[in-house]
Amino acid sequence: MASRDDIKFLSNPTIGKTKKKYCRFKKFGIKYIDYKDGDFLLQFINEQGKILPRRITGNSLKYQKKVAVAIKRARHLALLPFVTDLLK
Repeated sequence: MASRDDIKFLSNPTIGKTKKKYCRFKKFGIKYIDYKDGDFLLQFINEQGKILPRRITGNSLKYQKKVAVAIKRARHLALLPFVTDLLK
């Protein structure tokens, strides 16, 4: 019988396999999310300035709520914009 190396696939067999999402806060042990760190909070905002959902970022519920509060505080202090065009 032919081994897996001998079989030629018509398409890539790794298509459709996605990497497992993880909560970066739990993985790296981050306890406090600083609202004054605008560069870090930009990772959780899309180009229009909207907060990215958990299903895209992979955050747990606890830390997604903390990220949302930190972004809202940074917006209130004008460290992040409320609405923008092509933020990144």
